[in-house]
Amino acid sequence: MIPPLPRIIAVANQKGGVGKTTTSVNLGACLADLGYRTLVVDLDPQGNASTGLGINIRGLQASMYDVILSDVPIEDCVEASSVRNLFVAPASLDLAGAEIELVPAFSRELRLKQALHEVRDDYDYVLIDCPPSLGLLTINGMAAATEVLVPIQCEYYALEGLGQLLRNVGLVQKNLNPTLEVSTIVLVMYDARTKLAEEVANEVRSHFGEKVCRIVIPRTVRLSEAPSFGQPIIAFDPTSRGAIAYRELAKEVSGGPA
Repeated sequence: MIPPLPRIIAVANQKGGVGKTTTSVNLGACLADLGYRTLVVDLDPQGNASTGLGINIRGLQASMYDVILSDVPIEDCVEASSVRNLFVAPASLDLAGAEIELVPAFSRELRLKQALHEVRDDYDYVLIDCPPSLGLLTINGMAAATEVLVPIQCEYYALEGLGQLLRNVGLVQKNLNPTLEVSTIVLVMYDARTKLAEEVANEVRSHFGEKVCRIVIPRTVRLSEAPSFGQPIIAFDPTSRGAIAYRELAKEVSGGPA
């Protein structure tokens, strides 16, 4: 069952380096390519989703920091990417301090939800790239979202930290956002040559069933090179295995072209 649009999806996993940003950027680009108006919200102070879509985060007039801490309207910080239909609400390095600055703030967990409410009807998909920790930024992402997408790398410690993530989703659900659910699990960095990758994939599928996407994202050099050129994989190398996999993933997540 594909949920109705607009869909606001928090891309989250507490482990770092699991392909969260790669998935936010490339799934976003492929959804846009299918004809959906898509916004990638970069909540990670490192700003990798922003730079991966060609945005220079050092020269911004406004960023997600201003949206979350100074109530600047989110449309004032949205930038167009080089992909048609794909827009970015960029992060800036200031976001690193936002965790601390938010602590005394009024309705601090709901800042992003309020900001997105204003532009809800402008986009079909909003993908929120959450930082790899469970601070107030990630909580803002989950409180604003309708669903959570979890990328899981097909490696030895893949399931470590997942229980914690699910508990945290449960807490956000109970206290801030009763309709939130983990809707989608994506197996990433899949290396078909190793038995381990297959074992992890089978374990995740047996545990989460239907929530796990059929398409797995391969571990490829081209996918890891694309961000340094400020391009999603479908622009950087449209015929590569990574581009084909993310295109298929976008179809699977959305149910096909807009």
